Amino acid sequence: MASSSFITTEEGGRQNVFPTEPPTQLIENYSSYSSEAEKANGRWAMIGFIALIGAYASTGQVIPGIF
Repeated sequence: MASSSFITTEEGGRQNVFPTEPPTQLIENYSSYSSEAEKANGRWAMIGFIALIGAYASTGQVIPGIF
């Protein structure tokens, strides 16, 4: 009888054909995390400020629909 890579279950002789999952690996590298986070926050703040100026220039309101 040939060897099979499937496992036969007890419920009616069905085979378990689900693949096995690889083990998860956690790689923690926070060497430049704080400097990169500061750059990202600064860039998002600049985008928000430009959006605020654009909204004020086009509608005359600081937050259109509220102020």
